[in-house]
Amino acid sequence: MKRDLISMLDVKDDLEEIIDLGIKLKQKSKRGRSIELMKGKTLGMIFEKSSTRTRVSFEVGMTKLGGHAIFLSTNDIQLGRGETIEDTALVLSRYVDIIMYRAKNNQDMKELAKYSTKPVISGLDDKEHPCQVITDLMTIKEKKGSLKGLNFVYIGDGNNNMAHSYLLGCGIVGMNVKIVAPKKYWSDGYYVEKAKKFGVNVEVTDNIEGSTKNTDIIATDTWISMGDEAEKVKRIKDFQGYSIDEHLMSLANPDAIFMHCLPAYYDYEVTKEVAHGKQSVIFDEAENRLWAQIGIMVTLTNQ
Repeated sequence: MKRDLISMLDVKDDLEEIIDLGIKLKQKSKRGRSIELMKGKTLGMIFEKSSTRTRVSFEVGMTKLGGHAIFLSTNDIQLGRGETIEDTALVLSRYVDIIMYRAKNNQDMKELAKYSTKPVISGLDDKEHPCQVITDLMTIKEKKGSLKGLNFVYIGDGNNNMAHSYLLGCGIVGMNVKIVAPKKYWSDGYYVEKAKKFGVNVEVTDNIEGSTKNTDIIATDTWISMGDEAEKVKRIKDFQGYSIDEHLMSLANPDAIFMHCLPAYYDYEVTKEVAHGKQSVIFDEAENRLWAQIGIMVTLTNQ
């Protein structure tokens, strides 16, 4: 039976196994050993939204696995000219072994997965960004050794795909999670309630004062997500006071780390001093998109 990764909940039973596989294959590859576990297989990548890290990490990942990746923008395929998602899924399933879809909306993502006979991986949609959060959890495990019981704080837009996937991902691995955002940007209650069901402490607050005390990980994301550009002026005003600076970092545990999925906009969601500071792991995190996705692809194609 084929398996998809559309939500963090799709990997709730083996998330740490996928993380450990990514770490194992990373170490093996860096020792110069072959990890060609998908030799002769092809990944089809559909992009409705552009991306540096998603495209490069998936293409390089398939190369390292001995396979091949095909980049498909909506200008390259008939989906961009009105062909249905159902027909696109049925046709691509005859050609490729696995599909990555970077979509504008979650309903299209679900529809592609419904009709595809091959595994579908979400490269992002408007509800979740599971590949990035699996990457971040992998990076945290490398830095901290384990995940359960850690305190994670996300500051910024609490109602975007990163915050939603953080809520679920932290819950699954047993990390306490706090979302700090202006009230109008609080997380969708569905994700908050799902996270609570994993038995971790979940908090959503607009109070940034002291929010990083006793924290092991501080994360943020851009205030203006792709598609929200028309709201730029309004959002910058709404998020005033929610920038992560050296003062907020100083309140966290001495070995706390800073994370950002990139691209970062300095002096908005974070200062460059923090993003490029000694506690930042943003470039290790960026590299791990490659290794986490290798773990994901191997897992989904070996069902």
